Amino acid sequence: MKQSLQLKLGQQLTMTPQLQQAIRLLQLSTLDLQQEIQEALDSNPMLEVEENLDDNSGSDQKDSDTDGKDERRDNSQDELNPADPASTQTTAEADEPTADSEWSESIPQDLPVDTSWDDVYESSSSTLPASNYEGDDNDFESRRGNTESLYDHLMWQLNLTPMSERDEIIALAIIDSVEPSGLLSSSIEDIFEGLTANWDDLELDEVQAVQHRLQQFDPCGTCSIDLVDCLLVQLAQYDKSTPFLEAAQLIVRQYLPLLGSRDYRQLMRKTRLKEPELAQAVALIKTLNPHPGDGISTSETEYVVPDVFVDKKEGRWTVELNPDIAPKLRINSGYASMVKRADSSRDNTFLKDNLQEARWFLKSLQSRNETLLKVATCIVEKQRGFLEYGAEAMKPLVLHDIAELVEMHESTISRVTTQKYMHTPQGIFELKYFFSSHVSTDSGGECSSTAIRAIIKKLVAAENPKKPLSDSKITEMLSDQGIRVARRTIAKYRESLNIPPSNERKGLG
Repeated sequence: MKQSLQLKLGQQLTMTPQLQQAIRLLQLSTLDLQQEIQEALDSNPMLEVEENLDDNSGSDQKDSDTDGKDERRDNSQDELNPADPASTQTTAEADEPTADSEWSESIPQDLPVDTSWDDVYESSSSTLPASNYEGDDNDFESRRGNTESLYDHLMWQLNLTPMSERDEIIALAIIDSVEPSGLLSSSIEDIFEGLTANWDDLELDEVQAVQHRLQQFDPCGTCSIDLVDCLLVQLAQYDKSTPFLEAAQLIVRQYLPLLGSRDYRQLMRKTRLKEPELAQAVALIKTLNPHPGDGISTSETEYVVPDVFVDKKEGRWTVELNPDIAPKLRINSGYASMVKRADSSRDNTFLKDNLQEARWFLKSLQSRNETLLKVATCIVEKQRGFLEYGAEAMKPLVLHDIAELVEMHESTISRVTTQKYMHTPQGIFELKYFFSSHVSTDSGGECSSTAIRAIIKKLVAAENPKKPLSDSKITEMLSDQGIRVARRTIAKYRESLNIPPSNERKGLG
């Protein structure tokens, strides 16, 4: 094979650092973008935050007033004795006895031995206005956030409960076996066998007695062996005069599997209860918590900040970017003026590089906002029916449709719509929510899968509890409306809505 040289011409897209930065900013969420901006402000001296002009003028006026006061104070001191520093010292010493005399006059000469500071003087906290304390709620999340685990919650109550040392060790062994749901991961017999290594005279009744005591802790029903035990403990907290309490205890103790399968006819036959009575007993059981530990959650609340606001003004839908999601940035004019064109020194090169990075960063932010606004505007134009009437009027929409309108690639649209949220009169939704597949209709049109889910949810909400709609029946009802959907598709949509099957939705009416 003979070697040779060939010359070829071609074009390819090169991912420059500026383009990489623009793409990275485009796909960031609101919280990530705020962190990215803060990092840029900390690392680049050329960037600064634009402050309100009114605030600046007010601060400038305040600074000028302060300077004037300082200047008048200096002049008064100069007039007192401009050349002799000893006179200033004498004046200060003359002022000190006055303060000390006033302070000494307010202190009694003889104080009782058990006198406290608050008996003579008011504390600083008591002199503050109540409105200042109540209004200062900047740390609301950290002070009211629930980050306590179920184990910590039970241990806190155990420390407040008077117990013998032996019972406390047994209680610690039981609490160590509690799962996050509140039930025990080990049986009482296993816990008893683990404790017999320390005490030979330990009896099972002692462990059970401590367990029954722990079951009264908050939340009630924790440290239970199984679901039946947990529900019975909670029912025992009700007053004995509660209607249908005995019937509810009977169902939980003996016929809980029948209640789980919703076999109400068999329940009525075995419990000898009529349908209204059984309905009351089941309603009482539904007030109980099968997983009491779930109420003690360590997860923190996550808040969604909308990137775009959509509102109807004068009969037209308007789209606006959220001005609070990111601070307004600008280039520091003082540092920028220090850059010299022909200077190649180390300091000037540093300023030039940071100035160029600042310009590219601001340009990338502007490009991100323009692209986000453009995509959101196109989505609103396509989904006006949803904004007017709700999810049932959602139209089919794919990324390719928006990409053609804004003349961008589908991958760019995917980055823009990921973790970006829109505030609408119907609620706050992720931009991805407005994209869905379609199903053909008998009239030759298309129906969105989101609209079909909304219709299924509406049908299930209006069904007869005694005769819930099956997937086949829902398929027939949609077919009557001209929407052709397979039964397995209905089952898939129903599961995505967390709606149980028809046999599990059966009720007493």
